[in-house]
Amino acid sequence: MLLIKNAEILNHESEGRCDLLLGGGKILLMEPHIRISRQYREVIDARNLITVPGFIDGHVHMMGGGGEGGFATRTPELPLRDAILGGVTTVVGCLGTDGHTRTMGGLLAKAKGLEEEGISTFVLSGSYGMPLQTMMGNIERDLLFLDKVIGAGEAAISDHRSSQPTFEVVAQLAGEARRGGMLSGKAGIVNFHLGDGKRGLELLRRLRDETELPATQFLPTHINRNPDLFEEGIAWAKSGGFVDFTTSTVQAFLDEGEVPCGVALRRMLEAGVDPGHITFTSDGQGSLPNFDGKGRLAGISVGRVTTLFQAVRDAVLQEKVPLEIALKVITANPARILKLRQKGKLAVGMDADVVLLDPRHLEIHSVVAKGRPMMRAGKILVKGTFE
Repeated sequence: MLLIKNAEILNHESEGRCDLLLGGGKILLMEPHIRISRQYREVIDARNLITVPGFIDGHVHMMGGGGEGGFATRTPELPLRDAILGGVTTVVGCLGTDGHTRTMGGLLAKAKGLEEEGISTFVLSGSYGMPLQTMMGNIERDLLFLDKVIGAGEAAISDHRSSQPTFEVVAQLAGEARRGGMLSGKAGIVNFHLGDGKRGLELLRRLRDETELPATQFLPTHINRNPDLFEEGIAWAKSGGFVDFTTSTVQAFLDEGEVPCGVALRRMLEAGVDPGHITFTSDGQGSLPNFDGKGRLAGISVGRVTTLFQAVRDAVLQEKVPLEIALKVITANPARILKLRQKGKLAVGMDADVVLLDPRHLEIHSVVAKGRPMMRAGKILVKGTFE
């Protein structure tokens, strides 16, 4: 068992000070003063720290991605160390441009490996191309029969790397995902990669307006990639849809007009967007390719899971977004949208995923995943198998 003493709890709002008793991967007790025989417990004193739920990164290329510049540009797999340093205790893995040398079988294997190393993992079925390449023949069966599959994606639209899917193909995918989600009790959400294409969110607006599917069936990501798409995203979110911002970036993207996540969050809130409709994800281990005006690769780098909380920190310290609101985009919001019912909140019976923050500089101090201390006072305690 692990006892966290003197914890100042911050879920959706400050909930005061208490002790947390963790055991069997769950939060067993949350009371003002918990006493238990020392021989059965390890103790962390959280005095002078802020205690928050573990972070959820809903879009990570955990087995690597990339390849847009040839085989040498395939990006490496996610090491456990990066997740822990970033306070990320739950990772949702996906495939990207390459759905051939990176496969669903490999993605599931990587997810199970990270789970064995100590964090929680889920996956999305498919990749950029449509119809999706799945394990069981279609997304509906994957959702029904594969426990770790919670949705579809990363399916690409408005991008020169997409399969240029028709409205009918996208509608069929979304319908299968919805049915599979209903039958399995999962989110069944479709994660749509948005490129720089001039069509922007056009396909998703048509799905919303011309079918019976609700806007909340879709999670468009990279919404902050350029000013025009960002403005479309504001309108989409105000009409009831979800939007996801990507925290990994490079200076070239920012110079070209990408909206930094902290700024994007503030501007969405100022525009009247419901904060519960916004998430941040890192695009960790995905490639960050820079294409010239003719679609030729001009440069490439790698996304990092560690940028997830850094973007939240920027929103709070630089853009003056209240911490309790900023934290929701990597805790409560993805937990609700992805139907990760045991995640995103500190409460009795929930998974014992805890992050302790140093309030002086808003930095990650300690990380607990499924009740196991993974980092303490900035020191990594648990390493991946080959780290």
